[in-house]
Amino acid sequence: MPKSIGRHAIVVGAGMAGLAAAKALSSFFDAVTVLERDALPSAPIARSGTPQARQIHVLLKGGLDALSELMPDFETELERAGAVRVRVGSQSLLEFPGFDPFPRRDLAFDYLSMTRPLLELVARRLVQRDSTITLNQHCRVTEFLQAPGRDGVAGVRYEHGNASHELAADLVVDASSRGALTLDFLDRIGLPRPKETEIGIDLRYATAMFEIPSDAPPDWRAVLHRPSLGNCRGGLLVPVENNCWQVNLTTLHGEPVPENVAEFIAFARTMRTQTIHDAIARARPVGPIYRFGFPCSIRRHFEALERFPSRLLPLGDVICRFNPAFGQGMSVAAQQAGALRWLIEARISNADPLAGIAWPFFEVVQDFLAAPWATAESDFIHEKTRGQCPHDFKERLNFNSGLLRLASEDAIVHRTMSEVSHLVKPSSALRAPEIVNRVSALLAVSI
Repeated sequence: MPKSIGRHAIVVGAGMAGLAAAKALSSFFDAVTVLERDALPSAPIARSGTPQARQIHVLLKGGLDALSELMPDFETELERAGAVRVRVGSQSLLEFPGFDPFPRRDLAFDYLSMTRPLLELVARRLVQRDSTITLNQHCRVTEFLQAPGRDGVAGVRYEHGNASHELAADLVVDASSRGALTLDFLDRIGLPRPKETEIGIDLRYATAMFEIPSDAPPDWRAVLHRPSLGNCRGGLLVPVENNCWQVNLTTLHGEPVPENVAEFIAFARTMRTQTIHDAIARARPVGPIYRFGFPCSIRRHFEALERFPSRLLPLGDVICRFNPAFGQGMSVAAQQAGALRWLIEARISNADPLAGIAWPFFEVVQDFLAAPWATAESDFIHEKTRGQCPHDFKERLNFNSGLLRLASEDAIVHRTMSEVSHLVKPSSALRAPEIVNRVSALLAVSI
């Protein structure tokens, strides 16, 4: 077992990022305390403080692998709780502009599909098996405490009931999603905030649950419908626990989304294909329609700061928030938590393994941000998207068009593309010389 490097670590937030971070730290500290402002239910129900939890949340294969590294029983426990296994390539129907549908093949790996409340519940139960970790609910962290005589963090102040408390720590991980605590602390000690890159999309989305009918299409389990340039409406249908489909419909730049089941089904009819509409048109709805809005993808460039408080690490959405229609956030957060554990293990023999740990952490997480952020930048295909469009955006679009054509014809390239989209491989895998040369040849023929 790794040796202890500190007496106490605090994780702010008990979402998937916070739970993963707590497990990553539990081998290195005598105690890890997770402080969560919300109630933590003992059943798979959405928490009141996370209204977006009622929307579809996808755990990509890369995220599943990262969480399974931290919690070895995770995959088994998810399936036992009702998560549905979906084979990538053969059981997922992909509808891309120009490919309705994309060719289906068995790509030899799976992902698990379930609701966000079930996912969190299973993760919480596994975390609570670790005697090092304590989950404290109804604890709202109000500020980080400054270490005497330096710009580091010494603990947190939080409210529980009607009282305010202070709790000391050797390390504080901010997995609170919005990142206000970290930004406020930087302001308070006179350090600059990180620069932010935003991609304004004003995404609107609505999610509904339907009972899977007995005559459901037998040749697919999930459907992903990507919007086209002329039609910003997209959709995702996935199987979840209790023999249900969870269906998500999206649109961009403030266009309203449906409020009731009849509008939901009518909205599905307006998409480029009728696959999702035809599946749910006669299915029995379960519960109401839940709507949510997402104004922009945000990337905070902590890696570019010249100074950063010691004993503090932001993680997950605090560093980067992606367009949720691509389903990457939880998986990237899990990979960041895994990277934190690897980083501490590599520094375990140092006199002070936590000294200056922010800089290598910020550097290593850039590898996990590259592919999903490039995907978020694809939103610049829409004229109304706000922000600084990448200078090579047209070249990227051209390359990706050729790559899709090549993947539709070549099973090996198709698998590599899917592994990148599932965060199993880095985006550089699609820039291998043999792939680039073949894409270039395809594009040359089409000119």
